[in-house]
Amino acid sequence: MVTAHPLPDGFTELEVFAIGTALLMEALLGFCLNGLTIISFRKIKALRTPSNLLVLSIALADCGICINAFIAAFSSFLRYWPYGADGCQIHGFQGFLTALASISSSAAVAWDRYHHYCTRSKLQWSTAVSMVVFAWLFAAFWAVMPLLGWGEYDYEPLRTCCTLDYSKGDRNYITFLFALSIFNFMIPGFIMLMAYQSIHQKFKKSGHYKFNTGLPLKTLVICWGPYCLLCFYAAVENVMFISPKYRMIPAVIAKTVPTVDAFVYALGNENYRGGIWQFLTGQKAEKAEVDNKTR
Repeated sequence: MVTAHPLPDGFTELEVFAIGTALLMEALLGFCLNGLTIISFRKIKALRTPSNLLVLSIALADCGICINAFIAAFSSFLRYWPYGADGCQIHGFQGFLTALASISSSAAVAWDRYHHYCTRSKLQWSTAVSMVVFAWLFAAFWAVMPLLGWGEYDYEPLRTCCTLDYSKGDRNYITFLFALSIFNFMIPGFIMLMAYQSIHQKFKKSGHYKFNTGLPLKTLVICWGPYCLLCFYAAVENVMFISPKYRMIPAVIAKTVPTVDAFVYALGNENYRGGIWQFLTGQKAEKAEVDNKTR
């Protein structure tokens, strides 16, 4: 007979099931869409360009977020974390690594688009590879810090997944949070803001809008903003008075990133969308705009 584990404090049966289901759906949809992005890059030669390597980096990072969500969903259905304290640290590290790599790669795409549309300079393979390696190593540096004592990974309110522990709000947490936010949210956000504003002005002058220049930054703010606000609030006030189920909402919203990114950077990219269509159907898309300029 399977032992039924008690419900996490502050949650009803329906709420635990709803969170687990939401995480599972987000993981499945995001993994399928980003998996399609990765496979298309591998199979369609026309997609293997330096600029699309940056899109691939986002897709790989987002698949990692989906794997993290799969594990969290499974644990939610069990009602407890079955992998022990070491598993919690690994889960927290893996989730943080892929989330930060996704954000850094999104900023790299913005930088590339700015140069493509505003300075007309072409991205070289050596530069693209260097940017991807830097994005992942930079993310790894910040993700490993809590394992070394600067910051800390612990259970989220549902206690079926792990992330940065914001419950203490001590000096160790505050110094890590502010440094992390500056280098992994504010600076990438500033790069995206400046890049897409410049591109928007260029499109406005020509009257031809190749893509929605406001969407990438809105995606960053909407998906990660609630989680950032919760973490910042924890730096000045004790957040434990907030109901655990409400503290789980930002984490669930953040897990929508892989699905949204797939639509913004792959399916919303005419060149990449044409390659995906070719992979799925064997038919090449119309050549009119698929010239590697629409990214």
